[in-house]
Amino acid sequence: MYHLHCTKKLLDRVKPEISPTGKADTRLGNWYATVKFWKPQVALLVSERSLLPLLMPLAPAATLAARFPGHLAKLLEAHGIAADFIAREISRMVEMRYAKTANRSVVGMLTEFSRCIDFKAEARRYGPDDDILLELSLELARVPCGPLYAGPILPERALRELAMS
Repeated sequence: MYHLHCTKKLLDRVKPEISPTGKADTRLGNWYATVKFWKPQVALLVSERSLLPLLMPLAPAATLAARFPGHLAKLLEAHGIAADFIAREISRMVEMRYAKTANRSVVGMLTEFSRCIDFKAEARRYGPDDDILLELSLELARVPCGPLYAGPILPERALRELAMS
């Protein structure tokens, strides 16, 4: 079980039932999410523990939570994470609850990642069969993150540390 902490913009699109925040059973922890109003719209999600970013199509917004684990599995595989770690992580993501944002540091990283990808004009020209969102997610994982400066600095390194421990 984990919580998906959403910005107000995303909560207005999804209109879920809001739960109080709690601790996640997953290694990557709870996730934070916002919406990018591109055409078509995109969800940007960030892991609270590793700051690993993930971009995925938003539509249909009502099924975001159901589709998220599949997109995460593809991203973890693209990072070269072991299949047993991916299987354990995804199996723990069966139950999800929506919550309001609670960690200002992670919300700041959502903003920073948003700025990084806004400069990439090609990101706005993807189709449903394109892998551009996965490529952009991999690129963002190599952006140094202030909250990680005491440790691995990059989300992709933080992910590897979590997967190996």
